[in-house]
Formats: sequence, structure tokens, C-alpha cells
Amino acid sequence: MPQKSIAELFNFKGKTAIVTGGSMGIGYGIVKRLAEAGANVVIADIAEKVGEEKAQKLTRQGRPVIFVKTDVSSEKEVENLINQTVKKFNGLDILINNAGIFPSMPVMEMDLALWEKIQAVNQRGVFLMSREAAKVMVKNKSGNIINIASIDALHPSMVGLAAYDTSKHGVWGFTKNFALEVANLGIRVNAIAPGSISTEGTAAMVKDLSTEQQKAIMETFNAKIPMGRSGQPDEIGTVVLFLASEASSYMTGSIVVVDGGVLLS
Repeated sequence: MPQKSIAELFNFKGKTAIVTGGSMGIGYGIVKRLAEAGANVVIADIAEKVGEEKAQKLTRQGRPVIFVKTDVSSEKEVENLINQTVKKFNGLDILINNAGIFPSMPVMEMDLALWEKIQAVNQRGVFLMSREAAKVMVKNKSGNIINIASIDALHPSMVGLAAYDTSKHGVWGFTKNFALEVANLGIRVNAIAPGSISTEGTAAMVKDLSTEQQKAIMETFNAKIPMGRSGQPDEIGTVVLFLASEASSYMTGSIVVVDGGVLLS
């Protein structure tokens, strides 16, 4: 196999990627990096207004980005997303399963509906998206699926996230088994386990508190992180570039922890 230059390894021109939950936070950080690297990018999200605005913004910058409203827990909507992507860009090379929700609720206070909603988005969505994407990728015997798991797939972070932790353990288990299933078909499947990342979602968790209270919570939380700070969405986006590129060509069924050192303590 001829060795490629660094520039060639990270040139995604002609590649097409879907990023679920791509309108905000980690997802949008990933979208921006893939688009910058030259990929055609499809933002898939339920946040239609924000998603359309973000796609239009990147398009004005010369990036080939479109938005397709998608609930990843719906089989029909996932099938529509894949069909729209192939129709627009004539194929699919990269799938980033990022969409996820993380309501906090102790198990003994949680009703069945909330439990099932979390599993539907976080687990069923990964299954449906991966299944349908792989059906397209296998035609070219080439593809790359990256699942955004969590350090909670490896160690619980706090009480109240039992349903979320269960879903992310499932994502990690699915990643390994599906990687085994499609390895000889030219499709690689890996996962990223982010720690604390500053996003709109994490900010919303403390939005009703005073500025002083928010500051105190962040100081306490960051004190538990060896690097002393939360990560930024772009710090996940750049890891995605590595896993989506041929720089990681001999990796499948792996998980990359990006947590500022939290799991060291």
C-alpha cells in the first residue's frame, strides 16, 4: 500500500458524511471540521430551524452542507435520510452517530416512558443509522462509522444518569460487535468516549441557576478533571477527523477516550 502524505490523508474531498445531532454542540463541531476537510456533509437533526441556519451558513462559506430533519429513533425517517443523502451526493462514506439525549433522573423516580425515550434515541438510533448506512457502504466495500459514546460507557459519572449510562454501554457494545460483523466488508466501526464538553446542552442543565451558582458548580466540576477544564466541541471534531481518515486505517472496534484525564483518577 503506497504511503500517503499528511495532506492526502486528511483530504475528504469527494467523500460524503452524515452527522446526526449535527445542529449544535459536539455534532456541529464535527460538521465544521468535516466540511473544512472537503467532505460533503449532511446535518441530521430534529432541530430544524437551527439545522437549516447552520447548513446555510456553511454553504455561504463554500462548504457543501445540507440539512435533513431526522428523528434517529424513527425507522422511516432514517431511511429517508439515507435516501436523501445518496440522491444528493451519490453515495455515503462516513457516518457519525452523535445524536443523543441525557435527561437526569434517579431510577426510583423515573417512569418507563423516559427510560424508553433515552434508549430509543441513544441506542435504537445508532442501530438504525448504522444498519442503513452500511447497506450503502457495502456496495463500494468501503465505509467508516464513528459512534459518539461517553466515558459513562466505561465508568459512571453521577447519580441520575443510569438510563443514559445504560444506553452508552450499549453503544460501546454495539460498536465492537458491528465492527466484527463488517470488518471483512471494508467498513470500519469505532467509538469516541467524550468526557465533559462545553455545549448548549450542558449549559442548559444549569441555566436556571444564578451566575455565581453556575461558576461554583463549574469550578467544583473542573477540579475533578486532571487538565482542569471542560473540553470544546472542536476537540471531538478533530478526533473524528483522525478516525474518519486513513490515518486510522488499521483501527476498528476501538474506543478513543477524550476526557481531559478524568478516567485516570
